[in-house]
Amino acid sequence: MRVRAAVLRESGREAPYAASRPINVTTLELDPPGPGELLVRVRAAGLCHSDLSVINGSRRRPLPMALGHEAAGEVVEAGAGSGFEPGDHVVLAFVPSCGDCERCVAGRPALCGPGAAANGQGALLGGGMRWRADDGSRPYHHLGVSAFAEHIVVSARSAVKVDADLPFEIAALFGCAVLTGAGAALHSARIQAGESVAVLGLGGVGLAALLMAKAAGASTLVAVDVVEHKRELAARLGATHTVAGGPEAVERIREITGGGAEKVIDTTGVAPVLRQAYDATRSGGTTVTVGLPDPEAQLSLPALSLVAEEKTLRGSYLGSCVPRRDVPRFIELYRSGALPVDALLSHRLTLDEINEGFDRLADGTAVRQVVVL
Repeated sequence: MRVRAAVLRESGREAPYAASRPINVTTLELDPPGPGELLVRVRAAGLCHSDLSVINGSRRRPLPMALGHEAAGEVVEAGAGSGFEPGDHVVLAFVPSCGDCERCVAGRPALCGPGAAANGQGALLGGGMRWRADDGSRPYHHLGVSAFAEHIVVSARSAVKVDADLPFEIAALFGCAVLTGAGAALHSARIQAGESVAVLGLGGVGLAALLMAKAAGASTLVAVDVVEHKRELAARLGATHTVAGGPEAVERIREITGGGAEKVIDTTGVAPVLRQAYDATRSGGTTVTVGLPDPEAQLSLPALSLVAEEKTLRGSYLGSCVPRRDVPRFIELYRSGALPVDALLSHRLTLDEINEGFDRLADGTAVRQVVVL
């Protein structure tokens, strides 16, 4: 079938993207789904820094690539053995866990070996690409999803069935922002009632982490960002204190929490900010990082502090979640009012406005934007 999709052919073009137009909305041929795969009509797709990092070149991916990885839609056709039916509403996760490798069997599907290999190759879990351009080339898939398109073919291992009454533009947020942020707070930081928590970086992921920290009962909740309106939103969502990002942030967190927060979550993907997060963590505390830095970035820490202060530094990918378990769990928290993730949705846009959307993401104007298809 013929499908309109947003394709990145060259990374590293200068912003503003509204002028340089790195993403081209074009028509591609889409192969039908094979066994264990789904043809999904995309109804909503979120813009995330993981997309932006491919656009600006800080994350190297094979090109040309049909971008996007945070999405919700409706199953149009289900391949043999997929476990889904046409009409099912689904949220898509950006790691297609195979279910059989050592990490999947251990309950850590975010670290699925075959899924990571397929994502790195720009392929689907079943191998190869399903896109075909008019010139005969085969554009790559982004994290097994390629969400910025009218229809997509995905592995059924990327999909989680959700109730049909959940609005698509809200459902999409659960595929990345909520899984990553709320999951980091719940599974990786393991925030307990009464603990002090700081969150550095208040985009969709950071604010989802903040919401989960509040739901978990954090007593002191410090929200840190360089953008004032994001700090204001964090305060409305439950932050007890807000701090401007920068060199003074560490000392301010220490002052507010009486020596450092017990749990600190860094969502920025910036190595110097991760160091600030570690320095703002008190003795015996845990620092969790979820942002993806440039592959060449290095982190330097005082080695003694890991022992003498019993600090823990932990990475968190996909929020250390099991999507088929946690997406329904987080949706129930949203329905109950405990996780009001709809407050993260700052802009709705069309597919043709996607370059302008990434300008807003890059300059901090937006929190979470969703392409509505």
